[in-house]
Amino acid sequence: MIDPRSMTEPVTPPYAGGALAHIGAEIWDHLWPWSRSGFQRQRAIQAAGLALALAATLVWVLAALGNNLTPGAIIGWWFGWSVFEVVVRLGSKPYVKEGPWWGQRYRKASVMDMICYVGFKNLLIGATLFIGLKSLGLLVI
Repeated sequence: MIDPRSMTEPVTPPYAGGALAHIGAEIWDHLWPWSRSGFQRQRAIQAAGLALALAATLVWVLAALGNNLTPGAIIGWWFGWSVFEVVVRLGSKPYVKEGPWWGQRYRKASVMDMICYVGFKNLLIGATLFIGLKSLGLLVI
């Protein structure tokens, strides 16, 4: 059982520092769910996550190259990646932002926090990729 008081304890990500470094690290943090310490603790899960990330990337590349992938197949791969990313992030980067998006306060994430974070983040990334592929004529719906 998770102690609710532990959810409000502040967490400091490894990149806390200057403004420019912070922006670059934020982008990296959103796009790369793995961490060095996560690899040490969960080698099998982290390795499977890298393999799944490569597979999901391959699906997006195949779609961009004009292969006949249905939107359902792409959404299925993206959903599968999102579920796995929740597990990877809970082991590697178990924190979420507390307060406004521009703030720099973080706290320990619960499973539901991570599901919401990963789900919303990947919804935005997936929608952007879908719109980009569709507008370039590379995705036929």
